[in-house]
Amino acid sequence: MEHFQQVEPFDYVIFGATGDLTMRKLLPALYNRLRMGQIPDDACIIGAARTELDREAYVARAREALERFLPSDILSPGLVERFLDRLDYVTLDSSQEGPQWETLKSLLAKTQPDRVRVYYFATAPQLYGSICENLHTYGLITPNSRVVLEKPIGTNMATATAINDGVGQYFPEKQIYRIDHYLGKETVQNILALRFANPLMNAAWSAEHIESVQITAVETVGVEGRAAYYDTSGALRDMIQNHLLQVLCLVAMEAPDSLEADAVRNAKLAVLNALRPITDATAATETVRAQYTAGVVGGENVPGYLEELGKPSATETYAAVRAWVDTPRWKGVPFYIRTAKRSGRKVSEIVVTFRPAATTMFGATPASNRLVLRVQPNEGVELRLNVKNPALDVFNLHTADLDTSIRMEGGMPFPDSYERLLLDAVRGDPVLFIRRDEVEAAWRWAEPILDAWKHDKVPMQTYSAGSYGPEQATRLLAGHGDTWHEASE
Repeated sequence: MEHFQQVEPFDYVIFGATGDLTMRKLLPALYNRLRMGQIPDDACIIGAARTELDREAYVARAREALERFLPSDILSPGLVERFLDRLDYVTLDSSQEGPQWETLKSLLAKTQPDRVRVYYFATAPQLYGSICENLHTYGLITPNSRVVLEKPIGTNMATATAINDGVGQYFPEKQIYRIDHYLGKETVQNILALRFANPLMNAAWSAEHIESVQITAVETVGVEGRAAYYDTSGALRDMIQNHLLQVLCLVAMEAPDSLEADAVRNAKLAVLNALRPITDATAATETVRAQYTAGVVGGENVPGYLEELGKPSATETYAAVRAWVDTPRWKGVPFYIRTAKRSGRKVSEIVVTFRPAATTMFGATPASNRLVLRVQPNEGVELRLNVKNPALDVFNLHTADLDTSIRMEGGMPFPDSYERLLLDAVRGDPVLFIRRDEVEAAWRWAEPILDAWKHDKVPMQTYSAGSYGPEQATRLLAGHGDTWHEASE
Protein backbone atom coordinates (compact mmCIF):
# COMPACT_ATOMS: atom_id res chain seq x y z
CA MET A 1 0.00 0.00 0.00
CA GLU A 2 1.21 3.50 -0.85
CA HIS A 3 0.45 4.68 2.69
CA PHE A 4 3.07 2.28 3.98
CA GLN A 5 5.73 2.89 1.33
CA GLN A 6 9.23 2.67 2.77
CA VAL A 7 11.21 5.90 2.90
CA GLU A 8 14.83 6.18 1.80
CA PRO A 9 17.61 5.55 4.34
CA PHE A 10 18.04 8.41 6.80
CA ASP A 11 19.76 9.69 9.91
CA TYR A 12 17.44 11.17 12.56
CA VAL A 13 19.10 13.21 15.31
CA ILE A 14 16.81 14.19 18.19
CA PHE A 15 18.05 17.01 20.41
CA GLY A 16 16.31 16.80 23.76
CA ALA A 17 16.34 13.02 23.51
CA THR A 18 15.68 12.33 27.19
CA GLY A 19 12.71 14.67 27.46
CA ASP A 20 9.03 13.83 27.78
CA LEU A 21 8.17 14.60 24.15
CA THR A 22 10.81 12.22 22.83
CA MET A 23 9.91 9.39 25.18
CA ARG A 24 6.13 9.80 25.02
CA LYS A 25 5.68 10.66 21.34
CA LEU A 26 8.72 10.59 19.07
CA LEU A 27 10.23 7.18 19.85
CA PRO A 28 6.83 5.40 19.91
CA ALA A 29 5.94 7.07 16.60
CA LEU A 30 9.17 5.94 14.95
CA TYR A 31 8.67 2.41 16.32
CA ASN A 32 5.21 2.30 14.77
CA ARG A 33 6.54 3.41 11.40
CA LEU A 34 9.11 0.61 11.60
CA ARG A 35 6.30 -1.79 12.45
CA MET A 36 4.45 -0.65 9.33
CA GLY A 37 7.50 -1.32 7.17
CA GLN A 38 8.26 2.32 6.39
CA ILE A 39 11.67 2.58 8.07
CA PRO A 40 14.54 0.81 6.28
CA ASP A 41 16.95 -1.49 8.06
CA ASP A 42 19.89 0.92 7.78
CA ALA A 43 18.11 3.93 9.27
CA CYS A 44 19.93 5.53 12.19
CA ILE A 45 18.29 7.34 15.13
CA ILE A 46 20.62 9.29 17.40
CA GLY A 47 19.54 10.83 20.67
CA ALA A 48 21.41 13.88 21.97
CA ALA A 49 20.92 15.45 25.39
CA ARG A 50 22.85 16.80 28.37
CA THR A 51 22.02 13.78 30.53
CA GLU A 52 25.13 11.68 31.14
CA LEU A 53 24.27 8.30 29.64
CA ASP A 54 26.00 5.67 27.58
CA ARG A 55 24.23 3.97 24.71
CA GLU A 56 23.09 0.99 26.81
CA ALA A 57 21.50 3.21 29.43
CA TYR A 58 19.68 5.24 26.77
CA VAL A 59 18.43 2.10 25.04
CA ALA A 60 17.08 0.92 28.39
CA ARG A 61 15.18 4.19 28.77
CA ALA A 62 13.83 3.90 25.25
CA ARG A 63 12.65 0.33 25.89
CA GLU A 64 10.85 1.47 29.03
CA ALA A 65 9.18 4.32 27.07
CA LEU A 66 7.90 1.95 24.38
CA GLU A 67 6.48 -0.41 26.99
CA ARG A 68 4.84 2.48 28.85
CA PHE A 69 3.36 4.49 26.01
CA LEU A 70 2.42 1.87 23.39
CA PRO A 71 -0.38 -0.72 23.59
CA SER A 72 0.96 -4.12 24.55
CA ASP A 73 -0.63 -5.79 21.52
CA ILE A 74 1.66 -3.93 19.10
CA LEU A 75 4.85 -4.56 21.07
CA SER A 76 6.65 -7.44 19.45
CA PRO A 77 9.86 -8.44 21.28
CA GLY A 78 11.67 -9.03 18.01
CA LEU A 79 10.50 -5.75 16.53
CA VAL A 80 11.42 -3.84 19.68
CA GLU A 81 14.95 -5.21 19.41
CA ARG A 82 15.14 -4.24 15.72
CA PHE A 83 14.09 -0.72 16.63
CA LEU A 84 16.49 -0.41 19.55
CA ASP A 85 19.33 -1.64 17.33
CA ARG A 86 18.90 1.55 15.32
CA LEU A 87 19.35 3.79 18.35
CA ASP A 88 22.50 5.54 19.46
CA TYR A 89 23.16 8.31 21.95
CA VAL A 90 25.59 11.12 22.61
CA THR A 91 25.82 13.23 25.75
CA LEU A 92 25.80 16.78 24.41
CA ASP A 93 25.03 20.30 25.55
CA SER A 94 23.59 21.40 22.24
CA SER A 95 23.89 25.10 23.05
CA GLN A 96 27.65 24.97 23.67
CA GLU A 97 30.68 24.15 21.56
CA GLY A 98 32.73 21.22 22.74
CA PRO A 99 34.34 17.87 21.91
CA GLN A 100 31.02 16.02 22.22
CA TRP A 101 30.01 17.52 18.88
CA GLU A 102 32.90 15.57 17.38
CA THR A 103 31.36 12.43 18.86
CA LEU A 104 28.10 13.20 17.07
CA LYS A 105 30.03 13.94 13.90
CA SER A 106 31.78 10.56 14.09
CA LEU A 107 28.45 8.76 14.50
CA LEU A 108 27.04 10.48 11.43
CA ALA A 109 30.24 9.74 9.50
CA LYS A 110 29.38 6.03 9.65
CA THR A 111 26.65 6.55 7.03
CA GLN A 112 26.71 7.97 3.52
CA PRO A 113 27.22 11.77 3.58
CA ASP A 114 24.61 12.40 0.89
CA ARG A 115 21.70 10.68 2.63
CA VAL A 116 18.85 12.47 4.35
CA ARG A 117 19.61 13.94 7.78
CA VAL A 118 16.81 15.21 9.96
CA TYR A 119 17.64 17.27 13.04
CA TYR A 120 14.66 17.36 15.39
CA PHE A 121 14.70 20.10 18.05
CA ALA A 122 12.73 18.82 21.04
CA THR A 123 14.35 21.49 23.22
CA ALA A 124 13.51 24.93 24.53
CA PRO A 125 12.99 27.20 21.48
CA GLN A 126 15.57 29.72 22.70
CA LEU A 127 18.21 27.07 21.96
CA TYR A 128 17.29 26.65 18.29
CA GLY A 129 19.66 29.30 16.99
CA SER A 130 22.69 28.08 18.95
CA ILE A 131 22.06 24.46 17.92
CA CYS A 132 22.02 25.52 14.27
CA GLU A 133 25.21 27.51 14.77
CA ASN A 134 26.95 24.45 16.20
CA LEU A 135 25.66 22.22 13.41
CA HIS A 136 27.24 24.70 11.00
CA THR A 137 30.48 25.05 12.99
CA TYR A 138 31.06 21.31 13.04
CA GLY A 139 30.16 20.79 9.38
CA LEU A 140 26.99 18.78 10.01
CA ILE A 141 24.67 20.63 7.63
CA THR A 142 24.43 19.05 4.18
CA PRO A 143 22.19 19.79 1.16
CA ASN A 144 20.02 16.86 2.32
CA SER A 145 19.69 18.11 5.92
CA ARG A 146 16.35 19.24 7.38
CA VAL A 147 15.60 20.78 10.72
CA VAL A 148 12.28 20.18 12.53
CA LEU A 149 11.24 22.89 14.99
CA GLU A 150 8.81 22.14 17.78
CA LYS A 151 6.39 24.81 18.95
CA PRO A 152 6.21 27.34 20.36
CA ILE A 153 7.96 29.48 17.76
CA GLY A 154 8.38 32.37 20.16
CA THR A 155 6.10 33.96 22.72
CA ASN A 156 5.39 37.04 20.59
CA MET A 157 6.37 38.51 17.24
CA ALA A 158 9.78 39.69 18.40
CA THR A 159 10.88 36.35 19.84
CA ALA A 160 9.42 34.44 16.87
CA THR A 161 11.41 36.66 14.51
CA ALA A 162 14.57 36.09 16.53
CA ILE A 163 14.11 32.30 16.42
CA ASN A 164 13.35 32.27 12.70
CA ASP A 165 16.31 34.55 11.96
CA GLY A 166 18.63 32.39 14.07
CA VAL A 167 17.63 29.19 12.29
CA GLY A 168 17.39 30.88 8.89
CA GLN A 169 20.99 32.03 9.13
CA TYR A 170 22.09 28.42 8.61
CA PHE A 171 19.14 26.67 6.95
CA PRO A 172 17.19 27.93 3.90
CA GLU A 173 13.42 28.04 4.33
CA LYS A 174 12.94 24.92 2.19
CA GLN A 175 14.95 22.91 4.78
CA ILE A 176 13.01 24.23 7.82
CA TYR A 177 10.02 22.18 9.02
CA ARG A 178 7.97 23.89 11.75
CA ILE A 179 5.85 21.11 13.17
CA ASP A 180 2.27 21.44 14.37
CA HIS A 181 1.05 18.01 15.39
CA TYR A 182 -2.59 19.06 14.88
CA LEU A 183 -1.94 19.07 11.14
CA GLY A 184 -0.92 15.42 11.44
CA LYS A 185 -4.33 14.42 12.80
CA GLU A 186 -6.33 12.50 10.21
CA THR A 187 -9.62 14.30 10.88
CA VAL A 188 -7.95 17.69 10.52
CA GLN A 189 -6.51 16.62 7.16
CA ASN A 190 -9.95 15.32 6.24
CA ILE A 191 -11.28 18.88 6.28
CA LEU A 192 -9.75 19.27 2.82
CA ALA A 193 -11.36 16.08 1.54
CA LEU A 194 -14.79 16.87 3.01
CA ARG A 195 -14.77 20.40 1.60
CA PHE A 196 -13.28 19.99 -1.83
CA ALA A 197 -14.03 16.37 -2.80
CA ASN A 198 -17.76 16.54 -2.00
CA PRO A 199 -19.86 18.92 -4.13
CA LEU A 200 -22.64 18.76 -1.50
CA MET A 201 -20.36 20.33 1.10
CA ASN A 202 -18.49 22.61 -1.26
CA ALA A 203 -21.70 24.21 -2.53
CA ALA A 204 -22.87 25.07 0.99
CA TRP A 205 -19.50 26.23 2.35
CA SER A 206 -20.00 29.98 2.60
CA ALA A 207 -21.81 32.73 4.48
CA GLU A 208 -24.86 32.15 2.29
CA HIS A 209 -25.53 28.87 4.07
CA ILE A 210 -23.31 28.85 7.19
CA GLU A 211 -24.32 30.75 10.31
CA SER A 212 -21.30 30.12 12.55
CA VAL A 213 -18.26 27.90 13.10
CA GLN A 214 -16.93 26.63 16.43
CA ILE A 215 -13.42 25.25 16.87
CA THR A 216 -12.89 23.65 20.27
CA ALA A 217 -9.99 21.88 21.95
CA VAL A 218 -10.58 21.32 25.66
CA GLU A 219 -9.26 18.73 28.10
CA THR A 220 -10.03 17.50 31.57
CA VAL A 221 -6.46 17.57 32.89
CA GLY A 222 -4.94 20.56 34.65
CA VAL A 223 -1.46 21.94 34.28
CA GLU A 224 -0.01 19.61 36.94
CA GLY A 225 3.67 18.93 36.16
CA ARG A 226 3.74 21.56 33.42
CA ALA A 227 2.67 24.42 35.70
CA ALA A 228 6.00 26.27 35.51
CA TYR A 229 5.99 26.19 31.69
CA TYR A 230 2.29 26.82 31.33
CA ASP A 231 2.38 29.94 33.48
CA THR A 232 4.76 31.53 30.98
CA SER A 233 2.50 30.53 28.09
CA GLY A 234 -1.22 30.32 28.82
CA ALA A 235 -4.10 28.96 26.79
CA LEU A 236 -3.98 31.42 23.91
CA ARG A 237 -0.27 30.98 23.22
CA ASP A 238 -0.34 27.23 23.91
CA MET A 239 -3.26 26.32 21.66
CA ILE A 240 -5.02 29.11 19.78
CA GLN A 241 -2.12 31.01 18.22
CA ASN A 242 -0.84 27.85 16.55
CA HIS A 243 -2.99 24.69 16.53
CA LEU A 244 -6.48 26.16 16.37
CA LEU A 245 -5.61 28.96 13.97
CA GLN A 246 -4.26 26.30 11.62
CA VAL A 247 -7.57 24.44 11.86
CA LEU A 248 -9.44 27.69 11.19
CA CYS A 249 -7.33 28.20 8.07
CA LEU A 250 -8.30 24.79 6.68
CA VAL A 251 -11.97 25.47 7.37
CA ALA A 252 -11.97 28.98 5.88
CA MET A 253 -9.44 28.93 3.05
CA GLU A 254 -10.24 29.09 -0.64
CA ALA A 255 -9.53 25.99 -2.70
CA PRO A 256 -5.78 25.73 -3.40
CA ASP A 257 -4.70 25.03 -6.96
CA SER A 258 -3.23 21.71 -5.83
CA LEU A 259 -2.03 19.83 -2.77
CA GLU A 260 1.50 21.06 -3.33
CA ALA A 261 2.96 22.56 -0.16
CA ASP A 262 3.13 26.19 -1.25
CA ALA A 263 -0.34 26.12 -2.80
CA VAL A 264 -1.88 24.92 0.48
CA ARG A 265 0.22 27.24 2.61
CA ASN A 266 -0.55 30.24 0.42
CA ALA A 267 -4.25 29.54 0.88
CA LYS A 268 -3.83 29.32 4.67
CA LEU A 269 -1.77 32.52 4.73
CA ALA A 270 -4.56 34.37 2.90
CA VAL A 271 -6.96 33.45 5.73
CA LEU A 272 -4.54 34.60 8.43
CA ASN A 273 -4.08 37.91 6.63
CA ALA A 274 -7.86 38.30 6.36
CA LEU A 275 -8.50 37.91 10.10
CA ARG A 276 -10.04 41.08 11.48
CA PRO A 277 -7.65 42.66 14.01
CA ILE A 278 -8.72 42.61 17.65
CA THR A 279 -7.68 45.80 19.42
CA ASP A 280 -7.77 47.25 22.93
CA ALA A 281 -11.16 48.70 22.02
CA THR A 282 -12.68 45.37 20.89
CA ALA A 283 -10.86 42.80 23.04
CA ALA A 284 -13.47 42.95 25.83
CA THR A 285 -16.32 42.12 23.44
CA GLU A 286 -14.47 39.59 21.26
CA THR A 287 -12.44 37.60 23.81
CA VAL A 288 -12.80 35.84 27.16
CA ARG A 289 -10.04 34.71 29.49
CA ALA A 290 -10.42 32.70 32.70
CA GLN A 291 -8.72 30.48 35.26
CA TYR A 292 -10.13 27.27 36.73
CA THR A 293 -10.87 27.08 40.42
CA ALA A 294 -11.25 23.94 42.55
CA GLY A 295 -13.92 21.55 41.37
CA VAL A 296 -14.80 17.97 40.50
CA VAL A 297 -13.48 16.20 37.39
CA GLY A 298 -14.32 12.56 36.74
CA GLY A 299 -15.75 12.21 40.22
CA GLU A 300 -12.56 13.43 41.89
CA ASN A 301 -11.95 16.69 43.72
CA VAL A 302 -9.19 18.70 42.03
CA PRO A 303 -7.46 21.93 43.09
CA GLY A 304 -7.65 25.24 41.30
CA TYR A 305 -4.94 26.61 39.04
CA LEU A 306 -3.51 29.00 41.60
CA GLU A 307 -3.36 26.19 44.15
CA GLU A 308 -1.46 23.98 41.69
CA LEU A 309 0.86 26.83 40.79
CA GLY A 310 1.42 27.91 44.38
CA LYS A 311 1.45 31.64 43.68
CA PRO A 312 -0.71 34.43 42.20
CA SER A 313 -0.89 34.51 38.42
CA ALA A 314 -2.59 36.38 35.60
CA THR A 315 -2.19 33.46 33.17
CA GLU A 316 -5.37 32.14 31.56
CA THR A 317 -6.26 28.44 31.49
CA TYR A 318 -9.34 29.17 29.37
CA ALA A 319 -9.44 31.30 26.25
CA ALA A 320 -12.30 31.99 23.86
CA VAL A 321 -12.15 34.31 20.87
CA ARG A 322 -14.77 35.39 18.35
CA ALA A 323 -12.86 35.78 15.10
CA TRP A 324 -14.01 37.25 11.81
CA VAL A 325 -12.53 36.33 8.43
CA ASP A 326 -13.02 39.40 6.28
CA THR A 327 -13.43 37.76 2.89
CA PRO A 328 -16.53 37.67 0.67
CA ARG A 329 -17.04 33.98 1.43
CA TRP A 330 -17.25 34.54 5.19
CA LYS A 331 -18.82 37.98 5.52
CA GLY A 332 -20.80 38.13 8.77
CA VAL A 333 -19.91 34.58 9.94
CA PRO A 334 -18.37 34.37 13.44
CA PHE A 335 -15.65 31.80 14.11
CA TYR A 336 -15.61 30.88 17.81
CA ILE A 337 -12.29 29.45 18.98
CA ARG A 338 -11.85 28.11 22.50
CA THR A 339 -9.49 26.01 24.54
CA ALA A 340 -9.43 25.06 28.21
CA LYS A 341 -7.83 23.02 30.93
CA ARG A 342 -10.01 21.17 33.49
CA SER A 343 -13.06 21.15 31.24
CA GLY A 344 -16.09 18.96 31.78
CA ARG A 345 -14.88 16.57 29.09
CA LYS A 346 -11.99 16.09 26.70
CA VAL A 347 -12.92 16.93 23.13
CA SER A 348 -11.46 18.47 20.00
CA GLU A 349 -14.00 19.26 17.31
CA ILE A 350 -15.14 21.61 14.58
CA VAL A 351 -18.85 22.46 14.59
CA VAL A 352 -20.37 24.11 11.52
CA THR A 353 -23.88 25.47 12.11
CA PHE A 354 -25.91 26.08 8.95
CA ARG A 355 -28.57 28.71 8.56
CA PRO A 356 -32.11 27.40 9.24
CA ALA A 357 -34.38 26.66 6.33
CA ALA A 358 -36.48 29.67 5.33
CA THR A 359 -39.83 27.88 5.40
CA THR A 360 -43.01 28.00 7.50
CA MET A 361 -44.62 24.89 6.03
CA PHE A 362 -43.92 22.87 9.19
CA GLY A 363 -45.45 25.44 11.54
CA ALA A 364 -42.13 26.48 13.04
CA THR A 365 -38.68 27.23 11.72
CA PRO A 366 -36.74 23.96 11.46
CA ALA A 367 -33.66 23.60 13.66
CA SER A 368 -30.33 24.47 12.10
CA ASN A 369 -28.36 21.63 10.55
CA ARG A 370 -25.01 21.04 12.25
CA LEU A 371 -21.92 19.36 10.89
CA VAL A 372 -19.54 18.09 13.59
CA LEU A 373 -16.03 16.97 12.72
CA ARG A 374 -14.66 15.07 15.71
CA VAL A 375 -10.88 15.30 15.92
CA GLN A 376 -10.73 13.42 19.23
CA PRO A 377 -11.91 11.23 20.79
CA ASN A 378 -13.76 8.86 18.42
CA GLU A 379 -12.72 10.53 15.18
CA GLY A 380 -15.66 10.93 12.88
CA VAL A 381 -18.27 13.07 11.17
CA GLU A 382 -21.76 13.80 12.43
CA LEU A 383 -24.47 15.63 10.49
CA ARG A 384 -27.59 16.73 12.35
CA LEU A 385 -30.66 16.81 10.10
CA ASN A 386 -34.35 17.51 10.48
CA VAL A 387 -36.66 14.54 9.92
CA LYS A 388 -40.28 13.70 10.59
CA ASN A 389 -40.86 12.38 14.08
CA PRO A 390 -41.90 8.74 13.46
CA ALA A 391 -43.53 8.50 16.89
CA LEU A 392 -46.26 10.96 15.97
CA ASP A 393 -49.07 10.81 13.42
CA VAL A 394 -48.92 14.56 12.88
CA PHE A 395 -46.11 15.95 10.78
CA ASN A 396 -43.77 17.19 13.51
CA LEU A 397 -40.04 17.54 13.05
CA HIS A 398 -37.25 16.36 15.26
CA THR A 399 -33.50 16.07 14.75
CA ALA A 400 -31.60 12.94 13.83
CA ASP A 401 -27.88 12.41 13.47
CA LEU A 402 -26.06 10.81 10.61
CA ASP A 403 -23.00 9.68 12.53
CA THR A 404 -20.02 7.88 11.10
CA SER A 405 -16.66 7.05 12.55
CA ILE A 406 -13.62 7.38 10.31
CA ARG A 407 -11.72 4.11 10.57
CA MET A 408 -8.51 2.66 9.25
CA GLU A 409 -8.62 -0.44 7.07
CA GLY A 410 -8.88 -3.62 9.10
CA GLY A 411 -10.10 -1.70 12.12
CA MET A 412 -6.59 -0.57 13.07
CA PRO A 413 -6.33 2.53 15.27
CA PHE A 414 -5.42 5.85 13.75
CA PRO A 415 -1.70 6.49 13.69
CA ASP A 416 -0.50 9.11 16.12
CA SER A 417 -0.24 12.52 14.48
CA TYR A 418 3.54 12.55 14.88
CA GLU A 419 3.99 9.38 12.84
CA ARG A 420 3.29 10.87 9.44
CA LEU A 421 4.98 14.17 10.24
CA LEU A 422 8.24 12.56 11.34
CA LEU A 423 8.55 10.73 8.03
CA ASP A 424 7.25 13.63 5.95
CA ALA A 425 10.40 15.44 7.05
CA VAL A 426 12.42 12.52 5.69
CA ARG A 427 10.45 12.59 2.45
CA GLY A 428 11.00 16.30 2.10
CA ASP A 429 7.26 16.98 1.99
CA PRO A 430 6.48 20.23 3.86
CA VAL A 431 2.73 20.47 3.13
CA LEU A 432 1.73 19.73 6.75
CA PHE A 433 4.37 22.01 8.25
CA ILE A 434 4.19 25.74 8.90
CA ARG A 435 5.93 28.31 6.75
CA ARG A 436 7.62 31.32 8.34
CA ASP A 437 5.13 33.87 6.99
CA GLU A 438 2.28 31.85 8.53
CA VAL A 439 3.94 32.05 11.95
CA GLU A 440 4.37 35.80 11.59
CA ALA A 441 0.79 36.37 10.41
CA ALA A 442 -0.58 34.35 13.34
CA TRP A 443 1.45 36.43 15.81
CA ARG A 444 0.32 39.70 14.20
CA TRP A 445 -3.27 38.71 14.99
CA ALA A 446 -2.70 37.13 18.42
CA GLU A 447 -0.25 39.60 19.95
CA PRO A 448 -2.73 42.50 20.31
CA ILE A 449 -5.06 40.18 22.25
CA LEU A 450 -2.25 39.22 24.60
CA ASP A 451 -1.32 42.89 25.04
CA ALA A 452 -4.93 43.79 25.85
CA TRP A 453 -5.06 41.01 28.44
CA LYS A 454 -1.71 42.07 29.88
CA HIS A 455 -3.09 45.56 30.46
CA ASP A 456 -6.34 44.21 31.96
CA LYS A 457 -8.57 45.41 29.12
CA VAL A 458 -10.39 42.09 29.54
CA PRO A 459 -11.26 41.02 33.12
CA MET A 460 -10.01 37.63 34.26
CA GLN A 461 -13.00 35.32 34.83
CA THR A 462 -13.09 32.06 36.79
CA TYR A 463 -14.77 28.71 36.18
CA SER A 464 -15.06 25.61 38.30
CA ALA A 465 -12.93 22.65 37.29
CA GLY A 466 -15.23 20.17 35.58
CA SER A 467 -17.44 22.86 34.02
CA TYR A 468 -17.44 24.08 30.43
CA GLY A 469 -16.08 27.51 31.20
CA PRO A 470 -17.16 30.88 32.56
CA GLU A 471 -20.58 32.44 32.05
CA GLN A 472 -18.94 35.22 30.05
CA ALA A 473 -18.09 32.68 27.34
CA THR A 474 -21.77 31.79 27.01
CA ARG A 475 -22.61 35.47 26.65
CA LEU A 476 -19.94 35.82 23.96
CA LEU A 477 -22.07 33.59 21.73
CA ALA A 478 -25.48 34.69 22.97
CA GLY A 479 -24.92 38.20 21.67
CA HIS A 480 -24.97 36.75 18.15
CA GLY A 481 -27.80 34.30 18.87
CA ASP A 482 -25.46 31.32 19.12
CA THR A 483 -24.79 28.63 21.75
CA TRP A 484 -21.85 26.35 22.40
CA HIS A 485 -22.30 22.89 20.94
CA GLU A 486 -22.62 21.05 24.25
CA ALA A 487 -25.55 23.29 25.22
CA SER A 488 -27.55 22.05 22.23
CA GLU A 489 -26.83 18.33 22.56
